[in-house]
Amino acid sequence: MGSEPLMQPQLVPQQRLAYSNNSSSKILTLPTVLTLGRVVAVPVLIFTFSVDSWWGRTATTSIFMAAAITDWLDGYLARKMKLCSAFGALLDPVADKLMVAATLVLLCSRPVNVSVFGQAPWLLNVPSIAIIGREITMSAVREWAASQNSKLSEAVAVNKLGKWKTATQMAALTILLATRDNSVGEGGILVASGVIFLYISAGLSVMSLAVYVEKIGKVLLK
Repeated sequence: MGSEPLMQPQLVPQQRLAYSNNSSSKILTLPTVLTLGRVVAVPVLIFTFSVDSWWGRTATTSIFMAAAITDWLDGYLARKMKLCSAFGALLDPVADKLMVAATLVLLCSRPVNVSVFGQAPWLLNVPSIAIIGREITMSAVREWAASQNSKLSEAVAVNKLGKWKTATQMAALTILLATRDNSVGEGGILVASGVIFLYISAGLSVMSLAVYVEKIGKVLLK
């Protein structure tokens, strides 16, 4: 592990100074509590997903949507209330990756049934592997960049492509969780849209990884 927190690679020197000045010495700030809530929600999500009833589907979808909202909310509150902390910065991406990876694995355990795609048990496996693989790779790359220099750290800062990846990913997983028993949107239209969004997200994941690699290459070759 490098000498800097996991989130530091996304900060250029001027931003790091501001981050340091605005950081809170407290460990359990409100944003951090919301982040911890997402971690605690993962086993609850796993349990509700195993319940074969309308309330199980509703609870699972609601938990995931709440996690997506608090993902935005804790970052907003940390900046607005100046409650940034090293612990919160470390925990936030971990909580996000745990929730997304758990949801993808759960969905892959119950292949979707969409008539337009035919019998394809691998349908969700392919984008899920691409998304999880990209996240693991980027975590390693950002930690390596943090141990090198500020130019490399700036090269792997979150970009617009990554934000679009996250948006389509959240939309896809919400739809697939809400329609996993095909009782919603009979005919598979909603399910199919969820699958399409997931493939778009996987494509954006691979593209954003390629962009980061290209930026790192340019920095190293200078």
